[in-house]
Order: sequence, then C-alpha cells, then structure tokens
Amino acid sequence: MELQTYYPTVVLSDIHLASEYSKTEEVTNFLRHIRCDLLILNGDIIDGWQLQKSRRSWKKQHTDFFKELMRMMEKDNTKIVYVRGNHDDFLDSLVPFRFSNISIVKDYLLTSFGKTYWVTHGDVFDTITENMRWLAKLGDVGYTFLLWLNKLYNRYRERKGKPYYSLSQKVKHKVKSAVSYISDFEKELVKLAESKKVDGVICGHIHQAADMYYGNVHYLNSGDWVESLTALVQNEQGVWSILEYCQITKQEDIEIYKPFYPEAI
Repeated sequence: MELQTYYPTVVLSDIHLASEYSKTEEVTNFLRHIRCDLLILNGDIIDGWQLQKSRRSWKKQHTDFFKELMRMMEKDNTKIVYVRGNHDDFLDSLVPFRFSNISIVKDYLLTSFGKTYWVTHGDVFDTITENMRWLAKLGDVGYTFLLWLNKLYNRYRERKGKPYYSLSQKVKHKVKSAVSYISDFEKELVKLAESKKVDGVICGHIHQAADMYYGNVHYLNSGDWVESLTALVQNEQGVWSILEYCQITKQEDIEIYKPFYPEAI
C-alpha cells in the first residue's frame, strides 16, 4: 500500500470534469496519496457547461474520480463538502443537500483551529463588478488556444522526462487585464470576508493559487486542475499551504507550491 500523507483539511476546486483539458487522472491520483478528515470541493468540479454541449465528453476517468471520493468516505470516513460553482450551477436545485458524509452547499463556514473561514467558489465576484472575468477579457478563443498549447507543451516535457509546467499560467500572468482582474477579485472577496467578520476566505474560480494576508484577513485560493494542478492543505498544526501536483508516484513527488511559477526547465 502506498504511503498517504494525512491532512485534517484539503481543498480542491476547478477540476472541470468533462472538459478535455481537465487533469482528471492526476487529481484522482493525488487523492490516492492523501488522507483527510474534511475534503472541500470548492466549485467547478463538474463542467456542466461542457456537458450541455456534449454528453460524450464524460469519460471513464471522470467516473473514477467519484469512485475515489466514495472510497475516501467509506474507508477513511472523510467528510466531503461540495460548494457549487458557476460551471456546476445545475446543482442549485439540490442545495442544500446532505446524504451520508457528503453535503452540497452554496457556501460554507469552516471553523478550524480556532479560526473561521468563509468558503465560496468566488463567482459571487462576477455579480458585484461590471468587469467580466479575465477569461472574457483575454477572449474565450485565446484562452482555449492557451490550454491547447499548454497540453501540447507538456506532452513534449513528458517525453523528455520533465515535470508538468503551466505554460498557460505563465502567459496569463503577463496579461495586464488578467492581472488586474485577479487583484480586484482578491480585494473584493476580502471585503466580503471582513463584512462577515471571519478570519479568512477560501475560494477558487480564477485558477490562481494563493496564500496571503490582506490586513488581518487570510486569503486562500486552491487554484485549479486545468492549468496549475494545485490544492490547499491544512496540517495538524492548523497551518495552510499550497501543494502542487508533480507526477505523483512517490511521496517525495508532492512538494510545497512555490509562488508564482518555476522557471521553465
């Protein structure tokens, strides 16, 4: 049996199951290497928009992901909280829903190690600003091209025995409209967290992993499993960190995420 690392809490978001660019096998493999009491799926786990376009986009590996979740609930007694996002808004008709160890909610208050975090996917930001999300600013066609190029580039790196590298994240970080959107997104969610009188906010949505403070508010973003392949984890001392998936076959292949991006090798 492979060695598993224990974390009290793990947060994943933006897996986009049914999208051709979802790193489904990688995220499933990641889950096989960890054990946790609470797993928060913070939105856009299923890409309902893509499923509406084509039911054939759902593959066996997407089902395998949910089989792994069921294993975690059964074998490890893991509690799973699924926070709906904008791409899986078809779940709205079920919210709030609870069955066995899984619940589906619009947002969630996490109390852990004496602190309270407001957990939200983050698409609430799109309803309180006139600016469209950075994907729209860059252009959906341009973003899709970036993901295609990212996939092609990493196939080349894999053949060379090199680890996964997010070329699309690197390019995105150079686009002024994207940088501006991300900054506005973070500040606006922090304001909402302050109004709720919580210690921090945990979100996803913008595919940009982060662990930082705005004043006294702890801002955490779990990133995604389309571009950056990252997760938020909390250790037994209550300390949060960002983990990056690095061809996980051995425990040492899981490493602490280094903001923002490693240099291309």
